[in-house]
Amino acid sequence: MRAPTAHISPSAAATRPVLSYSPVVLSVPGRPVDLEVRVTAPVTGTALPVVLLSHGHGSSHHLSSLNGYAPLAQLWAAAGFVVLQPTHLSSRTLSHRLAGAPGAPFFWRSRARDMSDLLDRLDEIEKTVPQLAGRVDHDRVAVAGHSLGGHTASLLLGARTTDPDTGEVVDLSEPRIGAGVLLAAPGRGGDVLTGPMAGAVPFFRSTDFSTMTTPALVVAGDEDDSRHFTDVGPDWHADPYRLAPAPKTLLTLFGAGHLLGGISGYDAAETTDEDPGRVAALGRLTSAWLRSRLQPGDPAWRTASEALTTGDGAVGRVESK
Repeated sequence: MRAPTAHISPSAAATRPVLSYSPVVLSVPGRPVDLEVRVTAPVTGTALPVVLLSHGHGSSHHLSSLNGYAPLAQLWAAAGFVVLQPTHLSSRTLSHRLAGAPGAPFFWRSRARDMSDLLDRLDEIEKTVPQLAGRVDHDRVAVAGHSLGGHTASLLLGARTTDPDTGEVVDLSEPRIGAGVLLAAPGRGGDVLTGPMAGAVPFFRSTDFSTMTTPALVVAGDEDDSRHFTDVGPDWHADPYRLAPAPKTLLTLFGAGHLLGGISGYDAAETTDEDPGRVAALGRLTSAWLRSRLQPGDPAWRTASEALTTGDGAVGRVESK
């Protein structure tokens, strides 16, 4: 029997004041609606690295937008990051307007392009948000994504897929991104996609992680069994780690389902494993990994992983290559 998990206190995880500003509205040529962004950042500090956070395609309307993922965005901002959250065209807040648009309903290409557009306009974003101008480090950028957002992040990190409509191998990698965090991301395609929803996501079938060379932390819940896509079981979400080249790290969270304790929103109804302590621990671990990856020599990851993934009460286990 596994020992009780020694979760950290959610309040202890976010002791640094943060500010959140939305929407920053960007007009993007060719995009059917403006790109709206939420920016969450620490109130103090300079040379702040950036995390681009890609939302999932969840069932709650407003969580699949700039209004979701506050539990993680606030924890990351408290740890010293500027978090940018775009509302992708796939957001349920836009589905009534874009149901017939090319690429609907998942807009998998557009989701990745949104992140490159944010980097193109980072100066503008920085100047728009009160108290942020001059405080952002444009050279230290990471991407993170949950569920479908994890697929988006994997493409930006170098994974490739074949467009099911044209047969074209698509490369959407973004060289300005130096690290990534994949949260409950989809795994391999091919003949393992046997679930009832597999036909709705043909762009999953040809995902090639062998070209995903950018350093990444892959987070998977050991109870995240996505049977609507595959009968492989929770191990499917570890594929981006196992099938991609080093350097990669895998964090497997004990007892975690697809929402990893509730990262998409506070008290979200679809969270089957609601656990604020797990979310706090995940926030600490992911922010520590990002700090150590974006600032070589920073011991944050070693300290956090030793504290939270070893000994009695570990929240998960870690392996690296």
